[in-house]
Amino acid sequence: MGEHVIKLPDVGEGVAEAELVEWHVKVGDLVREDTVLAAVMTDKATVEIPSPVDGEILWLGAEIGDTVAIGSPIVRLKVAGEGNVKAAAAAAPEVKAPAEPAEAKPAPAAAPKATPKPTEAPKTIAAAPKAVRPATVSGAPRAEGEKPLASPAVRLRAREAGIDLRQVVGSGPAGRISHEDIDAFVARGPQLARATGLAQKDGVEDIKVVGLRRKIAEKMSLAKSRIPHITYVEEIDVTALEELRATLNKEKRTDRPKLTLLPFLMRAMVKAIGEQPNLNALFDDDAGIIHQHEGIHIGIAAQTPNGLVVPVVKHAEARDLWDCAVEVNRLADAAKAGTASREELSGSTITITSLGAMGGVATTPVINYPEVAIVGVNKIMVRPVWDGTQFIPRKMMNLSSSFDHRVIDGWDAAVFVQRIKALLETPALIFVD
Repeated sequence: MGEHVIKLPDVGEGVAEAELVEWHVKVGDLVREDTVLAAVMTDKATVEIPSPVDGEILWLGAEIGDTVAIGSPIVRLKVAGEGNVKAAAAAAPEVKAPAEPAEAKPAPAAAPKATPKPTEAPKTIAAAPKAVRPATVSGAPRAEGEKPLASPAVRLRAREAGIDLRQVVGSGPAGRISHEDIDAFVARGPQLARATGLAQKDGVEDIKVVGLRRKIAEKMSLAKSRIPHITYVEEIDVTALEELRATLNKEKRTDRPKLTLLPFLMRAMVKAIGEQPNLNALFDDDAGIIHQHEGIHIGIAAQTPNGLVVPVVKHAEARDLWDCAVEVNRLADAAKAGTASREELSGSTITITSLGAMGGVATTPVINYPEVAIVGVNKIMVRPVWDGTQFIPRKMMNLSSSFDHRVIDGWDAAVFVQRIKALLETPALIFVD
């Protein structure tokens, strides 16, 4: 038998280190070749590390959340044959043999124990105190109608403290309640002893922020610390848009997906950006340069089981309504499955964020740094709208959009949102070039 050391391989992208985000094995596990051992993350790309050999896990070289340099040992296995013995020897810590014990010296003779004289009675050893019976907190401490046993002093103390002795569990003989039982009852909190079974909880779970969640936290902190946000909320009547969308979805065609609101919003944003290209930009505030892009690459913030990611619909200006819908669906599926590539999760020039049916009345979206604008979609609700003579039910939706106030003035932000509003409220204009 030998040992085989696995080092963190070069995961590409020119990185020198990666964060360990998940172990799939533990010490003592038997693994086969190609078994996934761990997952590491670089930027937003997660890479799985497989085992190149069969063997038994002897040692794991990092903890979740640790940053590991490329080429560092991360796993040691016991394998059949020699393995890569040299690497294993280099990685294994040297264990020194215990030193030979010094020549044993005879221990000093213990003083002889005093034995009682025959005429003396042996001393009585004090008995250990009885263990106090732990008080239970589930259900009532005694049967219905049973009176609690307690001394007058205990009853007086309970009365002054407003404690119902019927709810206190006694640890004395026959359930007699002592001052210690009162102390325990107060320490737990009265609500614990009620027959309802409710109990206060004092535990604290420490959850290490690692992987994608740490990346999200870093990016959000960067965006909020560097970008002075201005948020503009506008109400939009989407009744006509919803009627058009329902009509288009009735025409079932295998080459066309079901339309949601997003493709319409994307096309409206493309037209509005054509009139205000300064919204489709990245601000390099370190260099003091605004990179204004001709291609419109719309990021779609998506919630996945692993956290928030932003897959990007590239060149939305060159896509029609249905092509936008196809790409949104494809990217959303890849993001949720965790198979989206680095290229699909980067390169956006402006972002849409939507919580769907949970979108709330208004939000304050955080800009996807280093972009200068983000458009937030709130949920559609039927509201009464005054048409000049009466209130009529209309489908209304708010857009909550944030802008980098260093680059985008409030006036320009309002013009941009009002243009999107006009296009969504008269959706036929979306199709007019």
